[in-house]
Amino acid sequence: MSGDPITKPITKPITKIETHVRFDFTITAGKHLTSYLRGLARKQILGARCDSCAKVYVPSRGSCPTCGVPTSGEVELSDRGTVTTFCIINIPFGRMPFDPPYAAAAILLDGSDIPIFHLVRGIPVDEVRMGMRVKAAWVANDQLAPTLQSIQWFEPTGESDAPFESYADHL
Repeated sequence: MSGDPITKPITKPITKIETHVRFDFTITAGKHLTSYLRGLARKQILGARCDSCAKVYVPSRGSCPTCGVPTSGEVELSDRGTVTTFCIINIPFGRMPFDPPYAAAAILLDGSDIPIFHLVRGIPVDEVRMGMRVKAAWVANDQLAPTLQSIQWFEPTGESDAPFESYADHL
C-alpha cells in the first residue's frame, strides 16, 4: 500500500499545517479575574495569596487550589520574572502573532508561585533559555485594555540568569 498516507515514507519535511478549527466560548470573568484584567489595563499584574500555604497565584483566584481556603487580598506582582520552560514555534499556522520562529514561555513573575504563559521577543530564539530574566513589554498607554494583550511580550532584562534552584519547583 504505497499510497497509504500512514505507511507512505516521508520524503519532504512538514512546513505548514492547515486545519479548520473554531472555538466559540463565553467567559464570565467573576470578581477575581475581573480584578486581574482591570489591573492589566493599568499596567499592574495582580495575584492573590493563600493565608494557609502563602502561595501567590496569578491571575487572582478566590480560593487556593492546593489548600481549598479563600485567598486574601490582592498582591501586586512585578512585571519581571524568570523563564522556567519554553518552546520555539517553527511551523506556521493561521493567525500567528509573528512569523516563525518565535518563542512561547512559562514565566514565573517575581513574587508569584505560578508561571504565566506569554511570548518572548527581543532576542534570537536560539538564545532563549531556562532561567533567563525577562520583563514585560507593555503596549502604549492608549492601547491598554483589560486583556493579557496589554503585554505585547516579554523581553530580556540583561540581568544574570536565575539559578535553577530558584524556579525548579515551578516547572
